Amino acid sequence: MYHVYLLKSLKNSSKTYIGFTTNLNKRIQAHNYGESEHRKQDKPWKLVFYLAFESKQKALNFERYIKAGSGYAFAKKRFW
Repeated sequence: MYHVYLLKSLKNSSKTYIGFTTNLNKRIQAHNYGESEHRKQDKPWKLVFYLAFESKQKALNFERYIKAGSGYAFAKKRFW
């Protein structure tokens, strides 16, 4: 399965992250252990929402949608 996930920083509630992975638990652990250089200063992270897809392309398309424009506005209003 392919996952698109939304995280929120527990340290700084204004910081959010949208990502894509095939191993959700491992990826969240990586964020919380500081393995992501760009976001380690905002750890720990809380999983807010995820969606699983059978198709990699559909997951990537959804990630792209949720990161921009009306998709981001929807996520901000409904999930964060």
